Amino acid sequence: MHRQLRPFVFAVALVSLAGAARADGYEAPRAAAPVMLQVSNWTGFYANGGVGYGLWDSETTVVNPATGACVICSTTDHSGRGWLGEVGIGYDAQVSDKIVLGAFFNYDFSSMKGTIEDQFIGGAGKTDNNSTWFVGARGGWLMTPSVLNYWGVGYTQTHFDGTTLSNTGPGGGPTGFTTSGVTLGGWFLSGGLEVAMHDGWFWRSEVRYSDYSTKAIYENGPGAFDINFNPVVETATSEIVYKFNWGH
Repeated sequence: MHRQLRPFVFAVALVSLAGAARADGYEAPRAAAPVMLQVSNWTGFYANGGVGYGLWDSETTVVNPATGACVICSTTDHSGRGWLGEVGIGYDAQVSDKIVLGAFFNYDFSSMKGTIEDQFIGGAGKTDNNSTWFVGARGGWLMTPSVLNYWGVGYTQTHFDGTTLSNTGPGGGPTGFTTSGVTLGGWFLSGGLEVAMHDGWFWRSEVRYSDYSTKAIYENGPGAFDINFNPVVETATSEIVYKFNWGH
């Protein structure tokens, strides 16, 4: 866990503290409070959907594809950000008065745009982290019958678009090189709060940290090099969840 994991842990801690304050009876002043339904059973299949915001950061080097040796060996940081939408399905089982365990699948469609650069040729272009899927498990603690504080972990794959590299020097202009899109696999860690609202409807707030393996982004052009790409991605989402067999 490196680079942006520390702010992720901080965000989860804030979410957990907010939930703990609610469980202890503290509420911040507000005009109107939603009607909360005290539920005793969280078991069932569900569907979820929501929106959020994400950031990615990648350490890159430039390598010669013929030899595998680096031609720019010092790492360079690149980053991007943008909005996302998420849909998913899952199943939870309440195994005791306080513990909920589950499994889930999520798909994110996103537009988190940033820059990728080949320092050797002096070319850079825009890339877009535009889709990601997750499969994982989660476990949570019921702070009250209607408030679940949970953590999740699992496997993920994400895709970054290819781009056209332009000169970074004075005057700009095309370099004649483009990059291919790349799909990377990795692991994720998530955490959040889920609150029972009314008649099977739940509200969920979640932050997620994903760490992907290093993979070469292929350049197209005469004498082209490859860019070793090693991103981490952080997202925060707010979602509505519907449990199909609520109340049974």
